[in-house]
Amino acid sequence: MSEAEGLAELLLPRDNLLSAGIHIGTRMKTKDMEPFIYRVRPDGLFVLDIQKTDARIRVAAKFLARFEPAKIAAASARLYAREPVRKFCEVTGATAVVGRFIPGLLSNPLYPNRIEPEVLIVSDPRADWQAVKEASSAGIPLVALCSTDNEFSGVDLVIPTNNKGRRALAVIYWLLARQIMREKDELAPDKDLTVPIEDFEAKILREEET
Repeated sequence: MSEAEGLAELLLPRDNLLSAGIHIGTRMKTKDMEPFIYRVRPDGLFVLDIQKTDARIRVAAKFLARFEPAKIAAASARLYAREPVRKFCEVTGATAVVGRFIPGLLSNPLYPNRIEPEVLIVSDPRADWQAVKEASSAGIPLVALCSTDNEFSGVDLVIPTNNKGRRALAVIYWLLARQIMREKDELAPDKDLTVPIEDFEAKILREEET
């Protein structure tokens, strides 16, 4: 039975989600991700169930809305997730940690730039392994964007999605930000963010120049 069974409609029209490629996984799958895989394509790519992605965005938003914005941190070492993370944090008031995750950022009380979030979001548990390790050690709940090749070690709440695609990452972080604002009654259920999805998307030329 689908985790999203009974939902009246998806958070975005199905065609928008499919065109963003949020359902496109990799040619690898882990046992952890099997429940979220819809099928395998003839070319060997595993395809995620977008209804389950939709459902998990709702669950994650409801969970994250319980925290003060400043107590939420979002991390991304992966290039294409950095701009989506920045925009997500700008919209929600969370703390962005983009690029290399400095060892001790969560765990070393002597580190001058240490942060103390109550919950952490990571864009890819493999790429953000240092953040996952420190959050797990510190007992900080972890929300993770996971593709078909990810494992759940140290992860408390999974959002199954393409976590490598530029457009997919923009759409997922935009949807998560919008749903958090709706859960907090800071945005009407039928209203969108004033910031468009395009602003969440990594700009190739700018990223390559930096």
